[in-house]
Amino acid sequence: MGAMVHPSPHRARRRFGQHWLHDRAVLNRIAAAADLSPQDRVLEIGPGQGALTAVLLDAPIAVLHAIELDRDLVDGLRQRFGGDERFQLQQGDALEIPLPEVEKVVANIPYNITGPLLQRLLGRLDRPAWRQLDRLVLLVQHEVAERLRARPGSSAFGALSVRVQLLAEAESVCLVPPRCFRPPPRVMSEVIRLHPHPQPLLRPEDARRVEQLLALAFAGRRKMLRNTLASLLPIDRLAALAEPLGIRLDQRPQELAPGQWVALARALPQDP
Repeated sequence: MGAMVHPSPHRARRRFGQHWLHDRAVLNRIAAAADLSPQDRVLEIGPGQGALTAVLLDAPIAVLHAIELDRDLVDGLRQRFGGDERFQLQQGDALEIPLPEVEKVVANIPYNITGPLLQRLLGRLDRPAWRQLDRLVLLVQHEVAERLRARPGSSAFGALSVRVQLLAEAESVCLVPPRCFRPPPRVMSEVIRLHPHPQPLLRPEDARRVEQLLALAFAGRRKMLRNTLASLLPIDRLAALAEPLGIRLDQRPQELAPGQWVALARALPQDP
């Protein structure tokens, strides 16, 4: 276990999902996973008391944009880091305010906004993100990280896995136990690294059909595809389209790889 970082006193607020990461070894692993360079403009969401902020500013980066929702923390962050001309701080909600143009996002994000924040940063299948990111390094709940990087056939693989993996490559950096936080959360955490695909893999019309397939299939993840997708086409026609794609209708949705969902979406007639 690495040395602990002891920030100034501030009671964590449950409504903001605040848990202060104070383990130096984990903080260093987060920064290392970002592979920071002197040209990088970095966004940190929820700097809190500044433990990760300090590590990021120790790295050779061009600019660190920080967005903090809790007004009570903003003055302390400005006092601590305002002397560094690379540090830019904005008070506000990262789900609502305009985001700066950056290459990388590095953050210990509140677990209660993980889903909508991922959508804001990565975009949706049918709507690209506000700009192309090179890398995201995020500290999230372990259960969510498992779903983001799950492989087909695993119990964690679901519609979220398909969506995210069609937008980015996901890999684990390290597990983070509750004792590394103050106050400790009730769940295990994980640092995950996301590499967005440089070009969209789907046309908007394909993306909409993939979303339709995922909604139908994963509404009954324990059911076979012949049951969940029966409303799209007669079973014999559906089987004829699926078989050349390596898809069997006796499979369950978590058994299909992201690419197979795309192939099936493209194979289906536009107006079945």
